Amino acid sequence: MSLAWNAIHDSLLQSSRTLTFQRRFELLRRNSSSLAAFRDPAALLDALHRQSGSLDWKNECLRALVREAQRAAPGSDTALTVLLLALWPGLDCVRRRLLWRGIAVPADVTSGILAHATETLREMDLGRVNRVAATVLQNVQRDMIRACCGEAELRRVTSSSFPEELRDERAPGGHLSANLLHADVERVIGADATLVIRVAVEGFTQAEVAVEFGLSEEAARKRCQRATRRLREAHENNV
Repeated sequence: MSLAWNAIHDSLLQSSRTLTFQRRFELLRRNSSSLAAFRDPAALLDALHRQSGSLDWKNECLRALVREAQRAAPGSDTALTVLLLALWPGLDCVRRRLLWRGIAVPADVTSGILAHATETLREMDLGRVNRVAATVLQNVQRDMIRACCGEAELRRVTSSSFPEELRDERAPGGHLSANLLHADVERVIGADATLVIRVAVEGFTQAEVAVEFGLSEEAARKRCQRATRRLREAHENNV
């Protein structure tokens, strides 16, 4: 991590330890049963970053924080800060991938990621979102590529990631749209659809996906293998 990126993370952590922040976090706890069990932000972040624990439960905590971040209340910025810290490992993976692609200088990538993540969280329609973390990270990467390189590069990156068996005439250019793809894959393999798409389509490594979903790398690898095998079997049965 660069010094600037690391310094921003340290600054967010420091702000989360102030007395004012703690008092506003207490208000968040009172407003949400999902957050009530955590005595302070550190306890919540520790639980969200822990490899063990239900993904559904973690997602409910993130959804509760998003609802608070979107309210016109003193705790709004507090909830946003906790969200950014909770998603930081995944945002760091996105940042490293964007730097590897060379789409912008590090300072612009850093500021862009934070701006797009904040915008996504503030404007997210929870009625249309299943997984908060996956949605934020996907949107940030997409918006950064679009902003820095334009639609042509976004289409190139997306289209080059799709294996032939995922081509479909229902979408422009013969490729599945993101929502359609997720729906089709989820119908076959269930809850691991997002995990598989992150690896097979969007190009994230299993180690990066493990960080995003709070899994060990070994657990992410095994789940990817099982889900990919089920997809392959379903595809072969339909040929």
